Amino acid sequence: MSTDLDASATPTELTPSRWGAFAYAAFTVIWAASTVSNVGTAMFDTASGWLITSLNANPMAVSLVQVAVSLPLFLFTLPAGALADVIDSRRMLIIVEVVIVVVSAIFATLVSLGLATPASLLLTTFLLGVAGALSAPAWLSITPLQVPRRDLDSAVAANSVGFNLSRAVGPALGGFIIAAFGIATPFWIFGLSNLGIIAALLWWRSPQRSADSLPAERLTSAVRTGVRHAANNRNLRATLVRSLAFFPFAAAYWALLPLIARSQMTQGPELYGILLGALGAGAIGGSVAINGLKVKFGPDRTVALGTLATAFALFLFGLARDPAIAICACVVAGASWTVILTNLYVSAQVALPDWVRGRGLAIFLTVVFGAMTAGSAAWGQVAGWEGLPVAHFAAAAGALLAIPLTWRWKLQTGAGLDLTPSMHWRAPVVTQKVENNDGPVLVTVDYRIDNKDRAAFLAALDELGHERKRDGAFAWGVFEDTASPGRFLETFLIESWLELMHSYERVTKADRILEEHIRGFLTSAPQINHLVASERKRRSWKSREREPLQAPSTATS
Repeated sequence: MSTDLDASATPTELTPSRWGAFAYAAFTVIWAASTVSNVGTAMFDTASGWLITSLNANPMAVSLVQVAVSLPLFLFTLPAGALADVIDSRRMLIIVEVVIVVVSAIFATLVSLGLATPASLLLTTFLLGVAGALSAPAWLSITPLQVPRRDLDSAVAANSVGFNLSRAVGPALGGFIIAAFGIATPFWIFGLSNLGIIAALLWWRSPQRSADSLPAERLTSAVRTGVRHAANNRNLRATLVRSLAFFPFAAAYWALLPLIARSQMTQGPELYGILLGALGAGAIGGSVAINGLKVKFGPDRTVALGTLATAFALFLFGLARDPAIAICACVVAGASWTVILTNLYVSAQVALPDWVRGRGLAIFLTVVFGAMTAGSAAWGQVAGWEGLPVAHFAAAAGALLAIPLTWRWKLQTGAGLDLTPSMHWRAPVVTQKVENNDGPVLVTVDYRIDNKDRAAFLAALDELGHERKRDGAFAWGVFEDTASPGRFLETFLIESWLELMHSYERVTKADRILEEHIRGFLTSAPQINHLVASERKRRSWKSREREPLQAPSTATS
């Protein structure tokens, strides 16, 4: 859904502050609360990984914790992305955070009383994962409301630093707290850390949105449109393919790290916390190095180098019998993870126009977490059959093999791709009232060309077909008139009249360039028609058998 912000409600400095995003109180308060909460989340993850090894040290059971984290994100992120477009994100976040506090308090009580079981741990982790999936798109959508556009880069960088800092501090702190105060303490701290976010969101008032020119999309229609766009957006599809070449294999060390500390090196929770902290420290290093790598090598080679580093880290994990080797592997893995994830995220971001960015990024996250879910379960099973070293070595080999297999799918930088709305399509002329829900709508475009341009015209029209389907058409085709050489009819179907109006607002300036290229082949202006499906009385097959065909009525004098 395309929205405009009330200018009086957002920061409007003409020049960026030297403090960047931290010059704005709303961002600073919410960033601080989120960072504290992320430290609590890292402590929760540390405690969960250690608790499952105490309750059931089977590799498959341990890897199921990562499955419980990733599966909800795979299942619910896409509808959450559409939901964030049609309801107030701030209120949604407050409700989700309250649920997180309640669920974490219940589980912390079970752990304190010694009643926790593997099933209760997995259920709690799954429920918290659902909450995370519902809130992730909303968190992405509120950052531009806290700072002006000119300071948005600073805000994104600050959020990345805060997240990686919490990943570096939280796990190590959680490991020492488990050793000093018991396994239940990190779970209580996690619940308390989320109270700060609730307070910050209650204090902050998000800017009011101005009224849109069109009603909001329906939730189910928004989800379908988002999926249809992703399926026909070649640039986004390339990013998704490259994601599937990395995350299933990187899932191995995330899922099996507790067993590396406990079983492979026979150490306590302190080392496990240190290993997770080393992952976070490596991630911070990757954040610092990423710009230089991208400038020097470009996104594709940078991701390939990051994948090589990940394979090296997996190899070290398989060999690790000494804490120093495992810590080194974690630093390398954390740095390469951040470098690869950032490049893939930016590629997905610049491949998406504004109207579908939330849903497109939700699809990207769905693929990432789906790959993590499947990979975690698979490597847990392999480790149970063949042992931890074999699982890590196999994951390293798979990551290396995926590089040449997916090399032809190139990541995007956004250069030369203008995805801002062109707004050059005029509203259709109607002679009778058409309701928003009426449909489906058949759009036909009648073209006349010189027959010698047939091949080039059809090639360009095929590209236009991807545009139509990206913007909302669920069926598209081209028909050639057998009796009139050089006459072609393009047809596409839209779900409803409201969806047709939205699709006309989605056409970008890059799409307009393609349309103008097609017009260069035409010998006359194209004729555009809009046909709405007529309402007809639904009859059963029995009534059709009983009722004879009626002849047309005739007037009599």
